[in-house]
Amino acid sequence: MDTPNLLCSFFFFFSLFLGHQQHVVGGSSVFLSGFGPKMMFVFGDSYADTGNNKKTLASSWKIPYGITFPGKPAGRFSDGRVLTDYVAGYLRVKTPIPYRWRKQLAGRVKYGMNFAYGGTGVFDTLVPEPNMSTQIDFLQQLLNDSVYSKRSLKTSVALVSLAGNDYSNYLATNGSAAGFPAFIGSVVNQLKVNLKRIHDSGVRKIAVSALQPLGCLPRSTALFAFEQCNGTENMLVELHNQLLVQAVNDLDKQTNSSSFFVLDIYNAFWDVFNQKQARQVSPTFENPFEPCCAGVSAAFSCGSVDENGVKKYTVCWNPKLRFFWDTVHPTQEGWRAVYSTPVLQNNLKQIW
Repeated sequence: MDTPNLLCSFFFFFSLFLGHQQHVVGGSSVFLSGFGPKMMFVFGDSYADTGNNKKTLASSWKIPYGITFPGKPAGRFSDGRVLTDYVAGYLRVKTPIPYRWRKQLAGRVKYGMNFAYGGTGVFDTLVPEPNMSTQIDFLQQLLNDSVYSKRSLKTSVALVSLAGNDYSNYLATNGSAAGFPAFIGSVVNQLKVNLKRIHDSGVRKIAVSALQPLGCLPRSTALFAFEQCNGTENMLVELHNQLLVQAVNDLDKQTNSSSFFVLDIYNAFWDVFNQKQARQVSPTFENPFEPCCAGVSAAFSCGSVDENGVKKYTVCWNPKLRFFWDTVHPTQEGWRAVYSTPVLQNNLKQIW
């Protein structure tokens, strides 16, 4: 399927649903004073995964991933740190270990656990890894096995990432234009169910990421010589984010709490793209829509090699000067810039 052409044909249809709202409203009221999170639990996809994917399946375990940190591939979809690492640093807790390494690193389970798997969504995708519902099942099993207690979870924070794999899967499986708004609604509704399950497990602060501007990912901007975003895709993102804010507000009312809040990744990305506060939060990125690591042709991707082991990708000379690492994921410096934006710093204040 020619995804960009399909999305362009959606433009007029979705404009009926969206209008031109640019901002996502971030979450609910602040934490009670004196709250000190002791653990962090992570659910979602490659924007949060720190090593759960199988080495035989994921590019995140291939060179040159991890060249900035820790110096070799370690399962992160970046040259270094990802969103999880920065949020953990804000909480002053250690980055939680990946679920698949829980037995080898049993001494670190006290800091929480990362259940996120790259390529997954709230529903099953083309990646044979556990979706978000199954990830929450893993937490429930650990509670049943007394690895954690429901009481201990009351001093924990959950980070939930949904970066768009459900939508990529929808397009890849020939989803119709007319059905897209309803599908977006079903994704957010399932995400709402998942957030409630995490809350019911005992976690009292749950941060869920807004959807980033998908039309600005290099896989989309490549069609425009990395000079502009696909506005149609970003209009779909706005619908998702509007529904997400409504879902979070509904959950706070339903639980009579201020447990849920949105990390406004959407506008944080835009702040970096627009170089707002650039001198404070980031260097001047070279073209922010062009990736550092990319395949030498459309048939290859970052980390790919041919049958003789010859590299079929190129890497920029300095990842610190690029916002995107590959065609989907930010560099470590990109994530640092996003984390440092005023909009995300204000969101994170709700943790305390």
